[in-house]
Amino acid sequence: MSEIIAKRSAAPVAKQALFLLFRIGNERYALRATEVAEVLPRLPLKPIARAPHWVAGVFAYRGSVVPVIDLSALTFGQPAEARTSTRLVLVHYRADDSQPSQWLGLILEQATDTLRCNPDDFQPYGLDNRQAPYLGPVREDAKGLVQWVRVNDLLDDTVRPLLFPTPPLDPARLEDLP
Repeated sequence: MSEIIAKRSAAPVAKQALFLLFRIGNERYALRATEVAEVLPRLPLKPIARAPHWVAGVFAYRGSVVPVIDLSALTFGQPAEARTSTRLVLVHYRADDSQPSQWLGLILEQATDTLRCNPDDFQPYGLDNRQAPYLGPVREDAKGLVQWVRVNDLLDDTVRPLLFPTPPLDPARLEDLP
């Protein structure tokens, strides 16, 4: 009997993860739920002068100014449609592992469903899309393909400083500099 229990516990267990599903046009995309801080209704934004067309603006949230990008405009050049299911999704953005995460807002269409699956079900799609490095692997299901969007790859080196400028040095800490 104990051998049967040992064999059952030794069986590989598929690791499940939760994803937030959304659409750009008719195509389905997914964000890992652990990267999502909060899903908000679409809110008024203050535009940022001379920013790329896909930078939707900024808004104040819990004492912080949060930059927002329109993922539809970034990906295909067309702004997200103003639907009742269009959301402002706050994500944890991190330029690299040495930096703390910061809030980044994403305007996403039809961000109302979730998917629970094994992340290993997403497979490379055979195209090296250097213009959109945030578009990750794809997963097929009964509704077609869904593509994983990697939050930390959304911003390149040219726009990151615009949205997340380096804070000025604290004068009290200048004494600590070499």
